[in-house]
Order: sequence, then C-alpha cells, then structure tokens
Amino acid sequence: MLCVPHDRCGGRKWAMPKPQPEASRPLDDSDIARLQEQLDHLPEPLQPLDVSALDGFLCGVLLQPDTVDDDRLMRWVLDVEGRVPPSGCDLASLRALVLRRKAQLAAAIRARQWFDPWVFELDEDASPSEAVLPWVAGFAAAMDRFPALMRIDDERLLEPLALLYLHFDPADLEDADALGELIETLEPPQDLGEAVQDLVRSLMLIADVVKPIDAPSLKRAPRPNAPSRRQR
Repeated sequence: MLCVPHDRCGGRKWAMPKPQPEASRPLDDSDIARLQEQLDHLPEPLQPLDVSALDGFLCGVLLQPDTVDDDRLMRWVLDVEGRVPPSGCDLASLRALVLRRKAQLAAAIRARQWFDPWVFELDEDASPSEAVLPWVAGFAAAMDRFPALMRIDDERLLEPLALLYLHFDPADLEDADALGELIETLEPPQDLGEAVQDLVRSLMLIADVVKPIDAPSLKRAPRPNAPSRRQR
C-alpha cells in the first residue's frame, strides 16, 4: 500500500492523528490482509468489494448528507448486487474490521486529517489512474447506491468530483456533462503519489461542502486551486 508523506499534500497543512485506543486502532497490513481473505472466502453467489474498492466505498458513504446505517452499508460491501448472505454465514469478524476502518475514516474526515487510502502499487508499467481506479470505483459505487450527495446542486462539488472521476473512461461520464467538461481541462496526475494526494484532498473539499466545520480552534490552510494548477 502506498503511503504519502503528509508534507507532500498539495500545500494543505494536514493535522496528524492522535494516538487512539486499541479498540479503534487503525488497521495494519496484517488486518487488511485478513479482511481481504475474509472477503475472498464469502460463499457464492456473493461478489464482495475488494479492500481497495471497500475503502473508497466507505468514504463515499461517509460523505453522504444523511447517515447511512451499518446494516445498509454492509449489504453492498458483501455483494455488489446487495444480495443477502446465506444463513449461517459468520460475518462478525469481517463486519468488525470494516466498521473499524469506517470509524478511522470518519474521524479523519471529521477532523480534516490526512489518512492513507488503501491504494496498492501495481507493476511499473501501470499508470497512476490504473492504480487508484479500484478505489475510485468503490467511491462511485457508493454514489450509485446512495445518490443524495450527487443530487446536491453546488458548483463547489464539481472540482473535487472531477479530480476523482477523471480516472474513468470519458465514455462512462456521458450523463454528467458539467463534470465531463471540467475533467477535460485537467491533466492526469504525474505519479501515484500525486494521485493519492488528490483522492484525500478531494474528499476533504467535498466534506467542506457537505459537512462543514465551523470550529474556530481548527487551523486550516487555504484551499488549493487544483484546476488552475493542472489546467490544460
């Protein structure tokens, strides 16, 4: 998994997470591997998300204007078609891992803290977009299942959504004219580090619109202007 130093975040001054209790400890590599193994061993016909898509999906759910309860969330984690698991299927450990990651992401988004998305480096010939596409596909799946965010008519959402959706084939965006037009003005990220930074920064920009923070004690850097920085 790629970890981007917090001082390379496009000029934004990210707050670093404080130590957390064991129960809410971030998932480490062994936890992520265990979660992927449990997803892989779900019985047919279930088609679960992989861990990278799951991570993007959780972020998309957390940015919804209304809270999505955990049972609805888990339905789509376990199967892309939302099918009910067979009776007798023990999901307690898998659910606990998913909700632990959800809690970590929720805390990071709420406090506008940097976090490491579950994006994995591919072979050296892979483009940055290919590496982050599973994560972005998970985010897009959340938008499909829970469309309230995409129904918000606020031009401030276009920039961060464009930075996420530019990783898709343009043909997949034929029903989103304004978004497609903005994407055409953007250069793709030059490397995987920049692509990952864009993921996190885009989420925080969306959160600024959907879940604004007014606390005066929170020190925040000026919002970076990504389109003018990377405009064609």
